[in-house]
Amino acid sequence: MSDIIERVAWPNLTVAEDLKKLRAAVPLTHCITNIVATNFTANILLAIGASPAMVVAAEEAGDFASVAQGLLINVGTITRYDREAMLIAAESAHKAKTPWVLDPVAAGPLAYRTEIVYELIKFKPNVIRGNASEIIAVAGATGNAKGPDSTAGSDEALPYAKELALKTGSVVAVSGETDYITDGEKIAAVPGGHILMTKTTGTGCALGAVIAAFLAVAETDFQAAVNGSVTYAETGLRAAKEARGSGSFAVRFLDHLSLIGKEY
Repeated sequence: MSDIIERVAWPNLTVAEDLKKLRAAVPLTHCITNIVATNFTANILLAIGASPAMVVAAEEAGDFASVAQGLLINVGTITRYDREAMLIAAESAHKAKTPWVLDPVAAGPLAYRTEIVYELIKFKPNVIRGNASEIIAVAGATGNAKGPDSTAGSDEALPYAKELALKTGSVVAVSGETDYITDGEKIAAVPGGHILMTKTTGTGCALGAVIAAFLAVAETDFQAAVNGSVTYAETGLRAAKEARGSGSFAVRFLDHLSLIGKEY
């Protein structure tokens, strides 16, 4: 029997209601992310209505992860110092039941970060979010990747995403031309977005932070991941209509992210 895949797109009442909840709650969202994406990620969180905290010191990461409402760990520009902070934060989040997102940037071709990703998974991330090549690699197969960019389609990664979700207990979100979200049984497909989203540094990385913020208010981890993808895809479409190129797109993306859902 073939999989039943639910298509989810904007407008969607559940996503809109969770956006309202997020903006009312202003969830404190702890991000240990890569240096390329830090500023943009903080601005993305502010735009959607969350409160960003870019706490990266190992001496503070555990304490902060235990009091935050959501945590993102992104291994994009990892060093041995980052590794220590990430592992401390993940363990602390796990113990404190702080929901968290793992973004396994460029996992697969690079052994060091791939080993760290597997160490982090032991602390049960609520959501694992990556592109197709990353998800294929983390699931244990050979993924094709070009640095942080995927050379596989998100539809190719779906069977591996399901396998990874069943193996880890995490919701797995695959970004691509169509985003797929699965808990190993349910599957949601989120169309939309725009090619300019791949031409703006940090856009994909910041999606993990948005999902982490939604984890604080959504009824399920699956819904939090769907919320993030649907909101992002629609925001990308709206921003692209007004952008003249990648620079103006980034500004328009922040503008529209701060406005989306307020029509409800």
